[in-house]
Amino acid sequence: MSLIRITKCFEFEAGHALYGYDGKCKNIHGHSYKLCVTVAGSPIEDINHPKNGMVIDFGDLKKIVNKYIVDVYDHATIFNLKSPHSQIGQLLQDQGMKIVFHDFQPTCENVIVYFSNVLKEHLPDYVDLVTLKLQETSGSFVEWHASDNS
Repeated sequence: MSLIRITKCFEFEAGHALYGYDGKCKNIHGHSYKLCVTVAGSPIEDINHPKNGMVIDFGDLKKIVNKYIVDVYDHATIFNLKSPHSQIGQLLQDQGMKIVFHDFQPTCENVIVYFSNVLKEHLPDYVDLVTLKLQETSGSFVEWHASDNS
C-alpha cells in the first residue's frame, strides 16, 4: 500500500495585535492568511467504497478545516486574553464584532501550533496531519511539520 500526501489550501482574513511587541505589529492590524493543510494516508482500496482510490475526499477535508478554522477566524480579530487588548476585544465583541480570544500571543507561530492541535483532534483516524503552512503576508509564512513535533 502506498502512503500518499494530499494538500488543500484555504484563505481567510483576520486581524490581531501583539501586546508588548516593539514594532508596528503592536497595533491592531490585519492579514490575508493562506493556510495549506497536508495530510497523509493510504488510498482506500475497496471498489465498492464511494471514496475508492482516495486518501480523504478533498471535500471532507475542506469541511473539517472550514468548520474548525476558517469559519472561526475569517474576518475575526484575535486577541491575547492575558493582555489589555482583551478589554478592547470584549467591548468590540459586546458590539457584535467577531473576536477570538486565546491565552497566548497571537503570532503566526503560536497560531499554527494551535491549528495543528485543533486539526489533529478533528481529522479522521485514517489520515495523519503531516504539515501546515500559514502565510501571513506575500513574503512571510511559518510551517509546522509533524516530524519535528513527535
